[in-house]
Amino acid sequence: MRKIGFVIPWYGEDIPGGAEMELREVATHLQRAGMDVEILTTCVREFSADWNENYYSAGTAVVEDIAVRRFPVRRRDTAAFDRVNRRLMEGQHLSLQEEKTFVEEMVNSPQLYEYLKDASDDYALYVFIPYMFGTTYYGMQACPEKSVLIPCFHDEAYLYLRLFRQAYIQARGIIYNAMPEMELANKVYDFTTTEQICMGIGMDTNICADADAFRKAYRIQKPFLLYAGRKDAGKNVHTLLRYFAEYKQRHGDSDLQLVLIGGGSIEIPASVRDDVYDLGFVSRQDKYDAMAAAELLCQPSHNESFSLVIMESWLCGRPVLVHSQCAVTRDFARRANGGLYFRNYFEFEGCVQYILTHPEQARTMGQNGGAFVRENFDWDVIVEKYRAFFAKLTEE
Repeated sequence: MRKIGFVIPWYGEDIPGGAEMELREVATHLQRAGMDVEILTTCVREFSADWNENYYSAGTAVVEDIAVRRFPVRRRDTAAFDRVNRRLMEGQHLSLQEEKTFVEEMVNSPQLYEYLKDASDDYALYVFIPYMFGTTYYGMQACPEKSVLIPCFHDEAYLYLRLFRQAYIQARGIIYNAMPEMELANKVYDFTTTEQICMGIGMDTNICADADAFRKAYRIQKPFLLYAGRKDAGKNVHTLLRYFAEYKQRHGDSDLQLVLIGGGSIEIPASVRDDVYDLGFVSRQDKYDAMAAAELLCQPSHNESFSLVIMESWLCGRPVLVHSQCAVTRDFARRANGGLYFRNYFEFEGCVQYILTHPEQARTMGQNGGAFVRENFDWDVIVEKYRAFFAKLTEE
């Protein structure tokens, strides 16, 4: 098969999380499996950087053994983009001209789009990730018959833009991270003539975790709930802290504690400061050890497209507790029979109490989840899915 070009707004070995990390992992494993892959991106450093600044030099470099071809970005009207984006985030309806402003004044590289068109014979397919950026919107239009989209869709205002709905139905193929994402996409877009697959995200399933090592290293001997991830409002961690504080108030004799790991900061209620350990960033091995030691991992986010941490918790043998408002994590918990979900405080309390008082069932949920991850998301499984899907699209 000819070369696969992955197109993303920015790319670097030190960009954590999200679509950037997903693409790094996919490209790396496909190349190790013998496929010819290349990253096509802009010279912008990362999402939080100035989208007008060409941080990297244009041209081709090798990043962690992957060829990365970078193109300069054009100057943009940041103020115009911010005005339209603010209206979108506030739930306001945009005119068609405002939608055009949104796509025209975000991160864009005309030289990248010209390259995609001119060099298309050198590539079997172009794979674009994620859906809401100019590099995807304009890049896919440069060569729609070779375009595959990994959208990372959420139920958000951007999903419903008319320009996106018109452009993306031309895609040759769509790759989803989870079934609820696929179901949502087909409610909003007419993908009846587009090849689609629910792929998921690959995982290193050879995890070794030592609960005793974590307890000894951090001197945490009492039972605890675990949260792993960014501590910001978007992850709904404040709800977990509030519910934990209420749980402790209602169960005065409980010695249950809460452990937080990951970046960011959040105010801990005064009533539970002695029962909450905010460990910040820890090593990957310490994270796995913490998961093995926890009674359960709680993922309270409303908006996830996959959630690596619940998969990791299952691989460490522990059940998960997720928010029922997140269709993706709720679906995973149900399909794997690996955890519970809650909508309000009393459901949260009931779930926690069940896990604490049913250790055998909790252990079984963790084991069920681990088997589910190994069967569906081990890298050998994911690589073969990619290989088969690309072969189907290209008939090569």
